[in-house]
Amino acid sequence: SIESAQRKVEAHNFDIRKQLLEYDNVANDQRREIYQLRNSILESQDVSDQIAALREGVVTDFFRAHVPEESMEEQWDIPGLEKVYAAELRLDLPLSKWLESDPSLDDDALLKRAIDEAHAAYARKMAANPPEAVHQFERLILLSTLDNHWLEHLAALDHLRQGIHLRGYAQKNPKQEYKREAFELFGNLVESVKLEVTRTLMTVELQLREQVEPAEKLQAPALENVQYQHAGYEEALAGAGADSAPAAKPAPFVRQMGKIGRNDPCPCGSGKKYKHCHGKLA
Repeated sequence: SIESAQRKVEAHNFDIRKQLLEYDNVANDQRREIYQLRNSILESQDVSDQIAALREGVVTDFFRAHVPEESMEEQWDIPGLEKVYAAELRLDLPLSKWLESDPSLDDDALLKRAIDEAHAAYARKMAANPPEAVHQFERLILLSTLDNHWLEHLAALDHLRQGIHLRGYAQKNPKQEYKREAFELFGNLVESVKLEVTRTLMTVELQLREQVEPAEKLQAPALENVQYQHAGYEEALAGAGADSAPAAKPAPFVRQMGKIGRNDPCPCGSGKKYKHCHGKLA
């Protein structure tokens, strides 16, 4: 009957809305965490502790990728770790010399020394700038990086949702697969923000407006000389133009033969009227 068919349609639509709501809840939970972090950054004037925690995490991640926990010293890739620190964070850490000078160093002690050196290198980099300017710059980098990666994450979630129903053909629950992969994407988001913020702050050359203005003042006289010489050159051109004689006008065009009528014989000698011969091209 019509009523039973209508109930089936309404039940089907309800299931669709329920599934969409469950998918949205996953994104809402992640959005809540991101907004909570973002609000804490906006409300704080000093995020140096958060920056230091991110820096420590990045240094540790690089370290454990080359020096696994509970591994033998023969398994350590110290030269590779030194290259990564130099390339990614511009840290020149002589880890090999540390181990040679102190054979009793274990992996935990070596990691702690690398972290301390990273903090000290960042402090030296920012020491020449006012603390308020450094704190503002850190907040700007942290917020912009978080916002950019969050937008990319939302696009990745939409792409995941569009094809997640295909997991049902592999005898997998699409909703559970969506939650699992969305959680993995969120973890990648956190790691990407941590790495990019740390890399940017460790490699950037911060130059404040107070340091830029003296350089601009030194460049100003040179710019004035260039403008003055250019203006004099234009005046010289104007004077030369006034002294020179005016150019002669070109002579008017004079037709060598009379105008040909359309019914006149064509001058090509074909015997046809002009309008049926070369007059077609005119």
